[in-house]
Amino acid sequence: MARAIWSGSIGFGLVNVPVGLYSATEDKTVHFNQFEKGTDDRVRNKRVNEDTGKEVKYSDIVKGYDLGDGRHVIVTPDELEEVEPGRSSTIEITDFVEAADIDPVHYRRSYYLAPASDDAARPYGLLLQAMEKAGRIGIATLVMRNKQYLAAIRPHDRVLVLETMYFGDEVRDPADELPSIPRKAKFSDKDLKTAIGLIEALTTEWKPENYADTYRDRVLQLVKAKAKGREVVTDDDAEPEAEVLDLMEALRRSVDAAKSRKGAGNTETGKLKTRKAEDEKPKKKTATKKTAAKKTAAKETAAKKPAAKKTAAKKGTKRSARKAS
Repeated sequence: MARAIWSGSIGFGLVNVPVGLYSATEDKTVHFNQFEKGTDDRVRNKRVNEDTGKEVKYSDIVKGYDLGDGRHVIVTPDELEEVEPGRSSTIEITDFVEAADIDPVHYRRSYYLAPASDDAARPYGLLLQAMEKAGRIGIATLVMRNKQYLAAIRPHDRVLVLETMYFGDEVRDPADELPSIPRKAKFSDKDLKTAIGLIEALTTEWKPENYADTYRDRVLQLVKAKAKGREVVTDDDAEPEAEVLDLMEALRRSVDAAKSRKGAGNTETGKLKTRKAEDEKPKKKTATKKTAAKKTAAKETAAKKPAAKKTAAKKGTKRSARKAS
């Protein structure tokens, strides 16, 4: 069972909801230790004085702020403790905003908020349902591990999610930071229609389970294979260079490829329907041919009957003539 990494309450107005904070995600990156090449000896980092080369005890280390001109301001742990945010056990919601107003670039990390007791379940559920119906996200502040966070609280499924956020001055302005951003260009309706067609061809239902870290899987396979003493062979063939195409030609080819891929990825039901349709088409053609054959046969029979009657009449006339003679 997951353990709360922070306990307190959500405050909005005069209502307090006791909650626990739980990590919503986990880092599955493959981590390695450092070893000296050709040995099984671990390599560890030490805190060393740059001038003397001697190791420094952790208790003798203080923090310094670089002023940018070669000077530093040294501050002690006690001095930092004096200006730390006061300990708080309340996530105070100060504002509610439209969900669409927050750009995802402001989000840092996700946590789940859960009621801390059975008595807290009812006010928790009320806040959750009210936020769902209102379509709003709560903006709050949180002090955790001696650090102050800006946070957004939003309803998701049957739980409240807390997103720690960057403060406004921590998000870079792309217009100032990225000089290579192109100016707004004008495109013809045809060009835009083709680009939109590609987007629509690649549009699908969001299913997180459809995506996986294939690099991590390959690294783990490599580690397991080497642990069993197997030789690992890699494919050294370089990827062929992409063909240079003009923008519209690339878009058109992309649309065609996306449609082909989407068609190949139909569900089994879709495949069965397609097969049935394909099976029915020849049958219909055969039935048409049979009907046509029947009609032709009927015509030929109808055409033969009068001819037979005429022949019989001629034979009868010849017989009468013979008798008369």
